[in-house]
Amino acid sequence: MTREEQKEERKKAILMTALTLFVEKGYHETKVTDIAAAVPMSTGLMFHYFKSKEELLMALVLMGKDFTKATAGGDGIPGDIFLKGMLDELFTYAKKDPYVANMFVLMAQARRAGMPEEVRKVALSVEAIDNTAKLIKKGQKEGIFRKGDPKLLALCFWSAFQGIMEEMTIDKSLDTPDSDWLLSILKE
Repeated sequence: MTREEQKEERKKAILMTALTLFVEKGYHETKVTDIAAAVPMSTGLMFHYFKSKEELLMALVLMGKDFTKATAGGDGIPGDIFLKGMLDELFTYAKKDPYVANMFVLMAQARRAGMPEEVRKVALSVEAIDNTAKLIKKGQKEGIFRKGDPKLLALCFWSAFQGIMEEMTIDKSLDTPDSDWLLSILKE
């Protein structure tokens, strides 16, 4: 492994460790020394990769924001089929790797008051609900989805998913539900 590959591996280890600790303990309760000890590495070396805990949180939130861009897809695919495929993939990945559930929980935490303001702005700029609302509106015209405010339906849909991800971070043995259960929120 090259020196650059080692550096990237260490950076990834820091990010994944911080993600887990931020979700389990909370951002404010997690100390930089906790993250460094769990990696394991010295605190000084960790500051070589990230200048502050806030910079580390921002890196994670930017990853999470990038992850949600998939909700903008679906061109030419019926909305119910697109959302079912996305849910099936998310549930499959969430069972294999706690990163997925942890990222959803962290993104919800990052949106709350009391978080660093720049991080909060990025987290609040995620467009998953708006993207899904557009898909729902189109699906309503096609008779696929129930009538109602598309944005409110999208919010209900993603809130249910978010709740499942939060439970999966608490109970690692929890099985994922059938994606059709969540889609039924949107269908007549």
